[in-house]
Order: sequence, then C-alpha cells, then structure tokens
Amino acid sequence: MTAITSKGQVTVPKRVRDALGLKPGSKVAFEYRGGGEAIIRRAGRAPRNRFSAVRGSLGRKKSTDEIMALLRGD
Repeated sequence: MTAITSKGQVTVPKRVRDALGLKPGSKVAFEYRGGGEAIIRRAGRAPRNRFSAVRGSLGRKKSTDEIMALLRGD
C-alpha cells in the first residue's frame, strides 16, 4: 500500500517496478476500470536491448565514454 502526496504523486512499490521493468524515466499509463479499480501498465516501447538505445547515436556527437556508458546500462 502507498499514499498519495499533496502533489498527487505515488511511489510504485519495488516488486511492481521490477515486474513491469520500470526504471527511472519510464513512462506508465493508468487506466480506470470502474468500480474503484484501476490498472497501471508500462507505456510506450522500451528499447529491445541496451544496444538499441545507442543505435544511430554517433551522428549526435556523443563521446566514447558516453556511448560506452549507454552500452553498459550506466
């Protein structure tokens, strides 16, 4: 169980974050089902793997260290 802050924010429990594969910056969607029930789901498409995150990024003038950090998942 979690509480809503005065700003309308909630903390998603770790076991739910892990099950949905949520990381900082992940997008989530809430859907109201009626009868007091809602669901949360991961929104958008996450990269298939860590290499997908950097595909085509060389044209953006990233340093070697930045590219290696992305490949490592840092």
